[in-house]
Amino acid sequence: MTAAPPVSPPVPLSHNRDYRLLWGSQALSEFGFHTALIAFPLLVLALTGSGAASGLVMGTIAAAQMVAGLPAGVLVDRYDRKAIMLGCEAAQAVSAISLVAAVWAGAATVWHMVVVAAVFGASAALFEPAESASLPALVADEHLPTAVAMNTARASMGQLAGTATGGFLFAVGRFVPFLVDAVTHTLSFFALLFVRLPRRERSADGVGPLGREALAGLRWVWRERRIRVTVVCAVVLNLFFSAFYLVVIVLAESRGVPSGEVGVMAAMLGVGGVAGALLAPALHRRLGPYGGIIAVFWALAVLAPVTVLMDSGYLIGVLFALMALFPPTANTAIMTDQLLRTPDELRGRLTSTLVLACGAAGAAGPALGGSLAQALPGDRAILLCSAGMAAAAVLATVSPTLRTLSRRHESGRPAG
Repeated sequence: MTAAPPVSPPVPLSHNRDYRLLWGSQALSEFGFHTALIAFPLLVLALTGSGAASGLVMGTIAAAQMVAGLPAGVLVDRYDRKAIMLGCEAAQAVSAISLVAAVWAGAATVWHMVVVAAVFGASAALFEPAESASLPALVADEHLPTAVAMNTARASMGQLAGTATGGFLFAVGRFVPFLVDAVTHTLSFFALLFVRLPRRERSADGVGPLGREALAGLRWVWRERRIRVTVVCAVVLNLFFSAFYLVVIVLAESRGVPSGEVGVMAAMLGVGGVAGALLAPALHRRLGPYGGIIAVFWALAVLAPVTVLMDSGYLIGVLFALMALFPPTANTAIMTDQLLRTPDELRGRLTSTLVLACGAAGAAGPALGGSLAQALPGDRAILLCSAGMAAAAVLATVSPTLRTLSRRHESGRPAG
């Protein structure tokens, strides 16, 4: 009887060449994107002095992401994911270069910036599901939680570093932030060329109309109870926290908190997000999937009402940092479970659905917060948002579906 050959241990992320190339390329890309993002309104205001025009350009990025969201998931599931990622990087580099040339020549217009913003938004909508859907093919199942957490940390660090740098670079020259963006996307494009992504099996059934395939993805997500429940939880939490965040800003302004302190408050949310993303692998192992998700709900539900008692922007910033510690752990738990549970041919649509749902909640939250701040005293508006988060925390805690996230097959894949 011949013994079975020994199974080779999975390659750790620190030695996973393809994952490191992908992560490093996107660290550059995230930095460049946020450098340009903060420079967009500055450039519009410098050229036109119009706040409305600035809002149009910035709104175009978000609108393009929303419009391209569901079709992007279908395209990611239908076509070569590496080619899609390369195309997104090339499109952003070319559009940024066109804007650099226009600003350099003194010929930049608002409509040119709108087009560039649309390219940025659509590319982001395509790239994110392509990358997320590719992760299970690049890393072992047991390393997927760490990979998801590291991607979250990368996004947070890119946002912080790019936002902080963009304003300084704009002061150096109006075209400089966009030149940096073009360079980073170009470098990212060439790094992605060397990522070895396994070839996917094409569906024997062929492809159908784009709209029908998008609806099929939505139906699949809704039929899967664990995915449906976690999506609803994420949407509810995003809605109430986004409303709460705006109400806190309004209340701080009404109490005479200096604008500099308000800026520190916002920055501390990002600092907490970076720290939480770096801690996410360890917290995920310690708390488990269910514990990590519940920790987010209760951290927000307990800490949010404390802001009513504070007049210092710095102290509120500390609270914001504490609130931001646990969401990356919950994101790690949710994305790991859902990526492993979802068939490869649907992973693009899964990610695009999540992004679209959370993005819609993030957009509706400020509208809700603004209405509450106008209709109620600031303290009561904060307590109402806190009550919503507390109610969601109770429902999530007692949810039998969320408890099943801790059940795993021996192979490391989620149990059915």
